[in-house]
Amino acid sequence: MKKGFLIDMDGVIYENDTLIPGADTFIKTLQKEKIPFLFMTNNSQRTPLDTVNKVARMGIEISEENVYTSAMATAYFLSFMNPNGTAYVLGEGGLITSLHQHGYTLVNQNPDFVVVGEGRNFTLEMVNNAVDMILSGAKLIATNLDPSPMKQGWSNLGIKAIVAMIEEATNKKAFSVGKPSPVMMRSARKYLGMEAKETIIIGDTMDTDILGGIQLGYTTILTLSGVSKKAELNNYAFKPDMIIKSVAELDLKKVLQLQ
Repeated sequence: MKKGFLIDMDGVIYENDTLIPGADTFIKTLQKEKIPFLFMTNNSQRTPLDTVNKVARMGIEISEENVYTSAMATAYFLSFMNPNGTAYVLGEGGLITSLHQHGYTLVNQNPDFVVVGEGRNFTLEMVNNAVDMILSGAKLIATNLDPSPMKQGWSNLGIKAIVAMIEEATNKKAFSVGKPSPVMMRSARKYLGMEAKETIIIGDTMDTDILGGIQLGYTTILTLSGVSKKAELNNYAFKPDMIIKSVAELDLKKVLQLQ
């Protein structure tokens, strides 16, 4: 049976801007064996080309076709829900580009959707505008609900914090497209060209990558090189098919035999 990989990035391939040892060798092996893979990220700020350039600096050569972001999933979802619609966006490059590519027009009044993604340039005025638009009937969409890092010196709030503020002000619940939502997990798998039983997901977070993969019947591999730690795994009612320290120790032949 053919297999393909959905691979999380931060915590699996790199940590911040530092390559996790062995990740480059793993990707080169997939390329050599012609095994399909996607870097699948909840980050909606970067375009696929941004990601290509980021990993190239770490010694990993991929193409834009090897990248799937929550911005891409969000734009696909909106184009399906309301083709050629309009959006007011709290977000940046990757999200804006994806919406344009799917026929969406960005507007400053009367949008069909208010879309929240990562960004460093939010203002309280933009948030107030979003609240007014939602109270007037616009639907609230989040590219993901990733939490804030809760680290000193971190200047970029997680989307969850921004969305929570808007939800409280409008009494409207956001629809989140990114991992672990089945919307992104399924659209990424289709983009990869695999069936559910052919899809293997590698991630460092039980609450997103592993949870989403289990819900859709994918083979799940948790790497302990990122967020989730072994001591925490008993806190969950579900478990991955395989646990590894990092992708450097992944036995590809063994993984491809998993059902």
